[in-house]
Amino acid sequence: MQRTSIAFILVALAALAFSDISVTTFDPWLELARLARGLATPDFFSLPGLAEAVGNTLGFALIGMLGAVISGGFLSLFFARTPVRLFCAFIRSVHELFWAFIFMPVTGLNSLCGILAIAVPYAGVLAKVYAEIRQEADQAPAEVLPGGTGTLLAFFYTTLPATYAHLKNYTAYRFECALRSSTILGFIGLPTLGYHLETAFREGLYNEAAALLYIFYFMIISLKVWARARIIVLPLLAAAFFTSWETAFSLDNLIRFFTYDILPWPVRAQGYYDGTQALDFSLAGVLSWAGNIGLTQALPGIWHTFLLTQTALVLTGAFTLAAFVPASRIFFSSRLTVPAHLGLVILRTTPEYILAYVGLQLWGPSMLPAIFALSLHNGGILAYLTAKNADLLALPFDTAKKRMNRYFYEVLPRCYGRFLAFLFYRWEVIMRESAILGILGITTLGFYIDSAIAKDHLDTAVLLILVTALMNMGVDTLSQKIRTRLKISAHVTGVPGS
Repeated sequence: MQRTSIAFILVALAALAFSDISVTTFDPWLELARLARGLATPDFFSLPGLAEAVGNTLGFALIGMLGAVISGGFLSLFFARTPVRLFCAFIRSVHELFWAFIFMPVTGLNSLCGILAIAVPYAGVLAKVYAEIRQEADQAPAEVLPGGTGTLLAFFYTTLPATYAHLKNYTAYRFECALRSSTILGFIGLPTLGYHLETAFREGLYNEAAALLYIFYFMIISLKVWARARIIVLPLLAAAFFTSWETAFSLDNLIRFFTYDILPWPVRAQGYYDGTQALDFSLAGVLSWAGNIGLTQALPGIWHTFLLTQTALVLTGAFTLAAFVPASRIFFSSRLTVPAHLGLVILRTTPEYILAYVGLQLWGPSMLPAIFALSLHNGGILAYLTAKNADLLALPFDTAKKRMNRYFYEVLPRCYGRFLAFLFYRWEVIMRESAILGILGITTLGFYIDSAIAKDHLDTAVLLILVTALMNMGVDTLSQKIRTRLKISAHVTGVPGS
């Protein structure tokens, strides 16, 4: 583990040397002071369309999660089959915002687009996690079933009763993630809280932005009251009733999207110019088109996504190792652990996209806001988990009195393996977020995808999204291999964001 840690630190230092972390704003401290004043004096009374935005945020998350639970649960039953596993790996490797970009030409910018953008990648995540929960369950009940019992019957009569608590807890956490995803979908124009947040931040209306953030935090905190398994059907029915189902979707749009719009430009060029929409499949032209995109967009995007990911990964680890201490009862009393836990919950709850947007206002367009956002958000999650893990330790009666000695000689050696497992489990998530943060102007893959969509070059956008998915799948595979080689486990059933 020591060699692996040192190797990742060295890679991150090299990546940092090539990263753009410049500050281009005139006076970031003045902007930070304005932001602090806004947070202290939220304005809840000048937010037009707030009720609709809150309803859409909840509705997209609820209905999207319903679709994800049904389809992900079904896929999990067959997850051991390679085609299913690869399919799930692909759909979860594409960020929700990228899925929204894909669905937008087919459905239009409406509720269906937002719901599908959440349901599709979350189905891939839930399929994987549900399958892992089932694999870790006690297999003895299944062994007494009569021969020929179907997969579904075996699941409902043996596996589901044994795993229900884990499935429920993880699904509840994933719904919290869906609320975050639903919020940030507003940054591309969907009518959720993120739409108003983006406007408030862009115009410097930090009083309104603070009010919107506090409403979002209240939505997350209140989940334990109204999002319980026994009564969740009531919010679901309300969401289905109040959600607008007006859509521009048509079968013709869908067919056109897959058979014409996303085909490489050289295939469509001649038919486009002569008005016939005829296709000309020229291998040389397609290869030249793909090569040009690869050299001018894909390779620079991959490089900057890699730099951002590796730097943020190690800084996330460093933040975690420092931040879990004040949140652990092993080191401090509740007078400090309670506010420390609250701070970690705020970091964990605030989407990376919003943190990066705040950093963008303070420091300008560089990798610095993205590194700041990724490290704080993911560090908040991992510090919370590591503190919980540390609190479970049984320390010897003669444990060190000094906190520093207790940290380095008693707690860290026993928690480090699980911490690394948590960190590597978040690696794929950090890379996925690194790519999407390009929409804010950082030249990762998301920057080029956003530019292609703005120019209506759907063929280029789809190619770059495929590149992004392959990168994420590669990191996920490498992460699994490293965890297996180091013989460390994060017990994935309890890892937020897995």
